[in-house]
Amino acid sequence: MANTEMILAEALFGGVLVWIVIAVVIVFFVALMTLARQYKRCPSNRILVVYGKVATGRSSKTIHGGGAFVWPLIQNYAYLSLDPMQIEIPLKGALSSENIRVNVPSVFTVAVGTTTEAMNNAAIRLLGLSVKEIQQQAGDIIFGQLRQVIASMPIEDINRDRDKFLESIQTSLEPELNKIGLVLINVNITDITDESGYIEAIGRKAASEAIQQAVIDVSIQEKRGAIGVAEAEREKQVAVASANKVRDIGTREAERDRAIRIAELQKEQDFGEQSAAFEKDALVKDSERQMRINIASANAKAVVGENESRAQIAGSNAELQVREAEAFLIGEAKKREAAAEVEARQFLAQAKAMAALASKIEAEQRADLEAPARANKARTIVDAEAEADRRRIEAEGVANAVRLEAQGQAEATYAKLEAQARGEYEILSKKATGLREIVAGCGDVQSAFQMLMLEHFDHLADSSAKALSNIKFDKITVWDGGGQNGQGSTASFLRSLGNSLPPLLDIMKNLGGVEMPKFFGRLEGDASGAAVAAGSAPDAGATATGDSAADGAKSRATDVIAKKPDPNRPSSASGSGG
Repeated sequence: MANTEMILAEALFGGVLVWIVIAVVIVFFVALMTLARQYKRCPSNRILVVYGKVATGRSSKTIHGGGAFVWPLIQNYAYLSLDPMQIEIPLKGALSSENIRVNVPSVFTVAVGTTTEAMNNAAIRLLGLSVKEIQQQAGDIIFGQLRQVIASMPIEDINRDRDKFLESIQTSLEPELNKIGLVLINVNITDITDESGYIEAIGRKAASEAIQQAVIDVSIQEKRGAIGVAEAEREKQVAVASANKVRDIGTREAERDRAIRIAELQKEQDFGEQSAAFEKDALVKDSERQMRINIASANAKAVVGENESRAQIAGSNAELQVREAEAFLIGEAKKREAAAEVEARQFLAQAKAMAALASKIEAEQRADLEAPARANKARTIVDAEAEADRRRIEAEGVANAVRLEAQGQAEATYAKLEAQARGEYEILSKKATGLREIVAGCGDVQSAFQMLMLEHFDHLADSSAKALSNIKFDKITVWDGGGQNGQGSTASFLRSLGNSLPPLLDIMKNLGGVEMPKFFGRLEGDASGAAVAAGSAPDAGATATGDSAADGAKSRATDVIAKKPDPNRPSSASGSGG
């Protein structure tokens, strides 16, 4: 009995336990299903908006991608679609900045933005609205902003610069759409027209310009084609000419090499012939020079022999004074001989200088010919060398001829000067002999010297008369104002003039060897009839007095009229006292 109760109790407890386990499992499964149902996943083309009890200070929580757990009872959720929405804007009659009404039908593509700010704005403004309601709301915003953009731009910029127009639309429209959580995806301007036909006129103008530019482009292309054809033809001609040039150059080079070789052989032949001819002429000139030298030397030796014989004869008959003169003449002759020798050596030096000058000229001419010849071709070089060789040979021949001729002239000049010196020596010897005879005839050397001086006295007088003839004076006026001790200045002048005459005669005697007659030392015409004579001696002076000449010259003026002396007769003067 007890066992049965025990078994029943165990069975009852086991059944309860099973039900408990089943209930727990059911509760867990229900809770899991509930949790799975409340966890909301957000697809990529939607935005999950959880609203209700969310974070403090926020009205909703937006999620793009991923998922979120929505608590039951305190939270709920909704989705916002991210599909693009196209909004047609048939804008007509919008005023531009030029007050021209413009029709700008366009299509705008917008969608809900995915940024945090855009999603929050969309959750606030667009949650629960239909697509048409969203399009209506966005269309109103686009209409206003589009009219504002058109009003700020001229019609030409709207029509021509579409990028700037679209950029202005985006810049003006995006901030306004972002306020309701939308973003601008695309703007498609269907057409731009105006009621006045301005845009159409601009189009016709652009079409005309395009047609004209097309015609210009066609002409440019045709010109380029013609230029290309001409350039191809020119290149063809240049290539043909270049080939012909290479062929002609090769031919000319071959001809030049042949001409060069022929010219070299001809140059060697001409050089040999000219060298032989010049050597022959040089030998002939040398023989002629030697003959002339021998003849001149023989003549000079004959003259020298004759002169030496005459000199010996004259020397044996000369006196001491003649020998002194002979010594002087011999010294002068030696001087002349030395001068002749110097001149002969100068001629030889000049001949050597001319030979050196010929060599220098040859070197300069060769350098002048070789310097440009290096820049020319081979034929010019060969011609220049041949011409230089010919000129060098000619210069050598001319230099040799000049040198030989100068040497012959120097030797002939030397012989001539030597003969001339010996002739002058002979003349002076004869003159010395004549002087010796004159000295012997006069008795002494002083008398002979005075006689020779008298021979030249007329020449001296004539020279003095010519010198005085150049002095021009017509009248001399002397004012005598009285002197000291009762003697006037005029008397003093005459007395001093008389006193100077005897010393002058003494100087002529002592220095010139001329003794004048005694009456040149006497003054006549004084009041007392006294005469003062001046005597001269080799070692004493002479004085003269003329006291009475000054008595009549006190306090009066004396005019002396001097006539111009005649060069052909002795001069005279007359004076008168007033």
